[in-house]
Amino acid sequence: MKKYITTAIPYVNGDPHIGHAMDYCLADVYARYLKMKGNEVRVQAGTDEHGSKIYQKAEELGISVDEYVKQNSDKFKEFIAKLNVKYTDFIRTTDPEHERRCQEIWRRISDHIYKAEYEGWYCTGCERFITDKEVSENNGICPDHQKAYEKLSEENYYLRISDYKERIIEAISSGELLILPEFRKKEILKLIEDSPDVSVSRPRSHLPWGVEVPNDPEQVMYVWMDALSNYITVLGYPDVDISDYWPAEAQFVGKDILRFHAIIWPAILLALNLPLPKTIVSHGFVLADGQKMSKSIGNVVNPVEVLEKHGTDAFRYYFLRHIDTFSDSDFTWDKFEKAYNNELANDLGNLVQRLATLISKNDVEIKLVGLGLDDEFSKLMNKFEFSKAFDYTWGKVQDINKKIDEEKPWVLAKNGETEKLEKVLNELANSLVSVNKMLSPFLPATSKKIASVFEEGEITPPREPLFPKQ
Repeated sequence: MKKYITTAIPYVNGDPHIGHAMDYCLADVYARYLKMKGNEVRVQAGTDEHGSKIYQKAEELGISVDEYVKQNSDKFKEFIAKLNVKYTDFIRTTDPEHERRCQEIWRRISDHIYKAEYEGWYCTGCERFITDKEVSENNGICPDHQKAYEKLSEENYYLRISDYKERIIEAISSGELLILPEFRKKEILKLIEDSPDVSVSRPRSHLPWGVEVPNDPEQVMYVWMDALSNYITVLGYPDVDISDYWPAEAQFVGKDILRFHAIIWPAILLALNLPLPKTIVSHGFVLADGQKMSKSIGNVVNPVEVLEKHGTDAFRYYFLRHIDTFSDSDFTWDKFEKAYNNELANDLGNLVQRLATLISKNDVEIKLVGLGLDDEFSKLMNKFEFSKAFDYTWGKVQDINKKIDEEKPWVLAKNGETEKLEKVLNELANSLVSVNKMLSPFLPATSKKIASVFEEGEITPPREPLFPKQ
C-alpha cells in the first residue's frame, strides 16, 4: 500500500533545534516501520521561508532574503542527513511551483475568504493574531517569547473557520481525524469552540516577503496559509491527482503548532473538498533540567553537539526511548551519558560482542528461523506509542542478556555438552535477530551492523565495539 507521512516545516530564521529533531526522528521511525510491513512510503520534509521575522533577520545581516533562506534551508537538509532521516520529497515555500500552487488553492477556496479591517493584538514571534482573552490571560506578554503583544490596525483577508467548525469537531470527536495524544484532542476541541475566523493575509506594507494574493498585489498570504499548503503542493496539488498518497497516514508536529494543524489546516482541506489527514501526532517539548529550553536562560541543548559527540544512533536512542513520544520530557548530559554507557554500551553493545564471540569460539552453526514482527511491538507502533515500543524492545535485549547468564554457554562448552550448547546459542542468536528487526526503525545504522554479524554467513565478532564506553 502507498502511505504518506509529513513533518512540520521549520521556520528558517534560526538553526535547527531539538524540537525539529523530534519531528524528523518520529516520522522516520514510523516510515521505516511501515516499509518493514511492505508499504511504499512517501515522506515529506521542507522549510518555511516567508514572513516578517525572516525578512527582518536578512536585513539585520545585510544579505538578500533569497540568500538568507537558501543558507538556512541547506542547514536543515544537512541536519536531517545527520539524523539518518530519509525523505522522498523536500519543499521550500519559496519554490516558484509552490507559490503558484498556493495561489491556485486560494482561488479554489475564495468563497470562504473575505476582506475585513482588523484592530487588535499580534505576536511577531508566534506570527499570529492574539485574542483579547489570551492577552488578558498572559498579562499582555507572550509566554513563549517573553515579549509584549503589539497593537495592530490593518485590512486583511480572513478564512471563514465558522463555515467548518461543526464538521471539524465531528471529525475529531469521531476519530476520523485522530489527534494524539488523547489529552491534546480534548484541548483542541475546547479551542475550536472559541476559534475566530483566521487572518490569511497581511498588507504588503507590513509584510513585504510572501506569496502575493491573487488579484490583490497589495496583500501577501499570511504564513500559515502558505506553510500549511506545502503538505499537498509537494505532492503536486492541484496540478495532479494526489489520491494515491492523500490523505496522509500521519502528520508529525510539535504541541506548540498543533492548533494550526488541527483547526486551520482541516478548514482549508474541507474548503478544497479534500479528505482530512488520518492522524496528527503531537509531541511535547524536550526540557533541560526540568526547564523549557531558552536562549535567555542559556540552557539550550544544541542537537548537533550531541550528534557529533556520541553519534547518530546514540542520539536517536536517547530521544526516541527516554523522551516520551507525547509528553514533555527531560534531557541532561548526565542522564544521556548514563543511558549511553549503561544501556547502549552494556546492554546492547556488550551483548552483540559477547554472543558473537561465544558462537565463533565454539564453532557453532547457527540456523536462523524466519520470525515475523512481535505482536505487542506492532500493536504499540500502530498506536504511535514509539517510546513504549522502544522500551518493550529494550526489555527483550535485557532478556537475552539474562538468558546468557542463566544458561552459561561457557560452562556447557567446558563440560562438552555440545548438543545443548548448540541449541542454546541458536535460540539466543534467533532471539537477537528478532529483536534486531524491532530495533531497526529506531537505530537503523546499528541494526545494520548487527545484521551483518548474525545474518550474513559466518559469525565473526565486531572488530570495534558498537558503542565504545565514554
